[in-house]
Amino acid sequence: MNNLAFELTRLLGEDAVSRDEATRMTASTDWAHMSPVLRPMLPGGVADIVVRPPDAEGIAVAVGAAHRHRVPVTVRGQGTGNYGQGIPLFGGLVIDTSQATKVLAVEDGWITAEAGASFVLMEKAALATGQELAIMPSTVGSTIGGFIAGGAGGTGSIANGAVWDGYIRSLRVVPCTDDAIPVDVPYPDNMAQSHAFGVSGVIATATVALRPARRWTALFASFPELDGAVAAGEELFGLDPTPRLLSLDEAGVVATYRPADPAMPADRLSVRGIVTEESVPAATAIVERHGGRVDAVRPKGPALVTSLSYNHTTYRVRKLRPELTHLQCGGPGLTRRRAEVAAVAPDTLIHLEGFLNPATGVQHWAGMLFLRFEDVETLYDRMARLAEVEVYVNDPHTWVLHNRVDMIRAAAERFDPDGLLNPGKLPAV
Repeated sequence: MNNLAFELTRLLGEDAVSRDEATRMTASTDWAHMSPVLRPMLPGGVADIVVRPPDAEGIAVAVGAAHRHRVPVTVRGQGTGNYGQGIPLFGGLVIDTSQATKVLAVEDGWITAEAGASFVLMEKAALATGQELAIMPSTVGSTIGGFIAGGAGGTGSIANGAVWDGYIRSLRVVPCTDDAIPVDVPYPDNMAQSHAFGVSGVIATATVALRPARRWTALFASFPELDGAVAAGEELFGLDPTPRLLSLDEAGVVATYRPADPAMPADRLSVRGIVTEESVPAATAIVERHGGRVDAVRPKGPALVTSLSYNHTTYRVRKLRPELTHLQCGGPGLTRRRAEVAAVAPDTLIHLEGFLNPATGVQHWAGMLFLRFEDVETLYDRMARLAEVEVYVNDPHTWVLHNRVDMIRAAAERFDPDGLLNPGKLPAV
């Protein structure tokens, strides 16, 4: 490790390299502590060295140095992942990309940025040209590289699907080799770097999709019954233009939100949308037709609606109800077989997001099922039984990859022939 630290200091400067305990611990954590399954395993692993390259070229320099010394490499953005994606299970070098923040180009329909650029910075650059990001995470301070490597969807996914559904035109990927010469990987080949936890190459820059900017506003509606809320939400999917975000919460979820907000009555289901200003009358008519009411329309409300979406909801629910855990899931049983879901897992709460399936061109609901955590065995038994009522769980309680594994493994063989990238996250053959 001393030899690697010396080389990194020589190549990138003393200020870019850290070995103090506080920095190493901070760079070895993410939000995995939200999982009662993962929490007992933490810290999992601790970096021996942390390096903060100043740009995309510096990221490649750090990867090459690590390979020459045969040291494991884990790459991170802002550490906002929820599955332990960024935890260096075998120590070694953590490459913190948060200093590589340049927006390199804004074109018609596309933006290119270094891996550490935040979505706040990228959205600002896009808006200056009359465009906006097609997809961005609920944590807008996250980095583009971290979101692609560790995330899946967010604001905009109701119209554009997941990050691997054509959102990424090109990635500049650094192979973990001695020379570490970056390779441009176009779509669809770069699907193997999406939600791959960095095991299939290190993202140095990304070119992702933009859409024409629109004047968005936040619409808050509430309903007395689930069926009406679901039916209204599914009709709202069809608004033209498509909402940028559409979320649905059962009343028990709403009751955990602090501070309380009159736009979200705690005794009613909440449907919240980021819709265009001109579509508010149509949206209001849909809500009322299905037995709901519009409680507020707020031009400055989209940021709040975003902060109540995806895993931000998990954080808020568990802050007030720590006995609950979460399952990421989809399937028609969430909304069509609610009583049967409750029979499998009593005392559950549901949070839903509208999400596009590009293969069919149809939106559907995906989201979180919150349930009481008793023990690991009971949790996984319930996950299996939920499939019997058409609720399909994407396990959020593991840091081992379990989706598109064959594709990711093939790319890892090309970009990480010695298995040094984020070891422990790609399952053994």
